[in-house]
Amino acid sequence: MTTDTPVHTPFDARTTALEVVRDVDLTGRRAVVTGGASGIGVETARALAAAGAEVTLAVRDLDAGRRAATDITGSTGNDRLLVAPLDLADQASVAAFVATWDGPLHMLVNNAGIMASPERRTPEGWELQFATNHLGHFALATGLHRALAAADGARIVAVSSAAHLRSPVVFDDIHFRQRPYDPWEAYGQSKTANVLFAVEATRRWADDGIVSNALMPGAIQTNLQRYVSAEELERMRAASGGGAATWKTVEQGAATSVLVAASPLLDGIGGRYFEDCRQAAPHQPGTRTGVAAYALDPAAAERLWTVSEQTLRG
Repeated sequence: MTTDTPVHTPFDARTTALEVVRDVDLTGRRAVVTGGASGIGVETARALAAAGAEVTLAVRDLDAGRRAATDITGSTGNDRLLVAPLDLADQASVAAFVATWDGPLHMLVNNAGIMASPERRTPEGWELQFATNHLGHFALATGLHRALAAADGARIVAVSSAAHLRSPVVFDDIHFRQRPYDPWEAYGQSKTANVLFAVEATRRWADDGIVSNALMPGAIQTNLQRYVSAEELERMRAASGGGAATWKTVEQGAATSVLVAASPLLDGIGGRYFEDCRQAAPHQPGTRTGVAAYALDPAAAERLWTVSEQTLRG
């Protein structure tokens, strides 16, 4: 299932999503891409469709989703593009999506998210970034477990970020009820949660033929930065020792998601973190690359899964 041997690929930071699937045939396979109406979600969906997959765009804005689906069909010739409503911050919306899904699911790309937002909470009182980026996707994946198991070789893609280096999951106060709210710490915590999910999902579900990997797409200018200026992003990177960002196109930004979702190079591989289309090395202090040890900690991953289940049960 998984080994300690690092995964190497012929791809790099400049590779585009379409280049990753150039020789991949996904005919007969089905994918869901959350946040598939914009940013790297569109290009992820486009590459999967170009390789022959049926792709469902799970989106909050149905009109935007329909426009994206039409555009993808026009560029790929694949008319097996579907659009379905999904608001990850609304557990009723997640439950409705799960209830309407029928048949196997081969690729679940947990792509949607928010970044560094002002302090906001869901009706349940959950901090919005954690609720959207982790709990919504956790509920979606667990709700679709039977469909994923039926695919006999399903993959779950957890789109994380180098921002996970900013914070582990602070189990004593996940929702900032006691500590002062910091938008970047909240974002970083939610992105660490994405990696821990991939670790534990693989451990729990590998016998069902399901594996999950997490990834850092890279620095891409998309709607994700709606709360943050480019100047603020550069300032944050410089303050953390990362230097100026090397910006990718959206097509390059989607490449690692597509690699994790569809490349035969990752058959049976799970519980890992990728960046620039390659398995990431351990994080080195003073850099903004690599994966933090706490994000791959199996004890923290198991604890997060339990806490997430308890939170969703109320």
